[in-house]
Amino acid sequence: MQVVPVKSEHLDAAEVAWFAPLCSDDYRHLGVPEGDLRSSWENTYAVAKLADKLGYRNILCPSSYQVGQDTLSFVAAMAPLTHRMNFLAAIRCGEMQPIMLARTVATLDHMLKGRLILNVISSDFPGETASNEHRYQRSKEVVEILKQAWTQDEINYAGQVYQFKGLTTDPVRPYQTGGPLLYFGGYSPQAVDLCAQHCDVYLMWPETEEELAGRMRVVHERAQHYGRVIDYGLRVHMVVRDTEQEAREYAAELVSQLDDDVGRKIRERALDAKNYGVSLQAKNLDLSDAEGYIEPHLWTGVGRARSGCGAALVGSVDQVMSKIERYQKMGIRAFIFSGYPHLQECEIFGSKVLPQLKTCSLPEVYGRVPKGVPDTPLGQGVRR
Repeated sequence: MQVVPVKSEHLDAAEVAWFAPLCSDDYRHLGVPEGDLRSSWENTYAVAKLADKLGYRNILCPSSYQVGQDTLSFVAAMAPLTHRMNFLAAIRCGEMQPIMLARTVATLDHMLKGRLILNVISSDFPGETASNEHRYQRSKEVVEILKQAWTQDEINYAGQVYQFKGLTTDPVRPYQTGGPLLYFGGYSPQAVDLCAQHCDVYLMWPETEEELAGRMRVVHERAQHYGRVIDYGLRVHMVVRDTEQEAREYAAELVSQLDDDVGRKIRERALDAKNYGVSLQAKNLDLSDAEGYIEPHLWTGVGRARSGCGAALVGSVDQVMSKIERYQKMGIRAFIFSGYPHLQECEIFGSKVLPQLKTCSLPEVYGRVPKGVPDTPLGQGVRR
């Protein structure tokens, strides 16, 4: 398989992240809500604290309007309660006036001492149905304004959506040099172009290795057009046990009480439910075998009750490690894992697999954290 050039080409470690269930996406059985797993400060705080303790290097904090908690408020609250882990905070472009967003992000970055990363999202707002062209133009302008705010003395911008002239950037300089890294996921030509031009890590949802490699090549070619090379990340669920049989049995149990009508309603309630990337995850379901596997150890059952990331790695510790290593050889440098329920699976993966992975923090690799800041220890795990 052809390997795509990546920015961190010589890096032999990966940024391994977990997932904060801010959006009522936590179950013991998919599609069957339980009170103690609802989107609450107590549950999500416990997941984030455990991830930090176990040595995950990042945690994705998603955003949803239908259910759950506010992303940036949660990240701010967790800043003094964690010590090592980065926070990958989702921002919906246009939700907040860009200058105010720049100030909010800079404040969070100082609170976290450079442990902030942004997941840039381009989506409709409640009650809005905008064209792809408008949404991505708005997102592009927000990102360009943020970069001015973080790197220049003044903001001067004349766009189709936003216009600013002569605004000082004194109040909005972030802690990290040049501002937080930008992660972005999207499959439309407009999304690929925005990521290739302005972002640092292109995030993908699970597909076959062949499909992932093809998407990486497309993004790489577009980044080359702008004279850039970027990195790649994968968001995927996880079911890992001591044996493959135990893992497959647990995966089957997860969907054993799922009503398909309930699953459909869960998928359709998301604002991104009709976008191209979501349709590709649904396609995985159609192409899978009778047990839901689309390739060895890649199980699509999660997609029956979830919009967005709809597949899981299922297998023994060695099988999951081998799959992660294959992804790394393809050029994937950032992983965002999750599992149901999130606290339990965070501990299982964090005790069985994470110690065997050499991990890193990409903001440190990219030199974003100012010199003189005490180094955070990198994971020293090696596969045995």
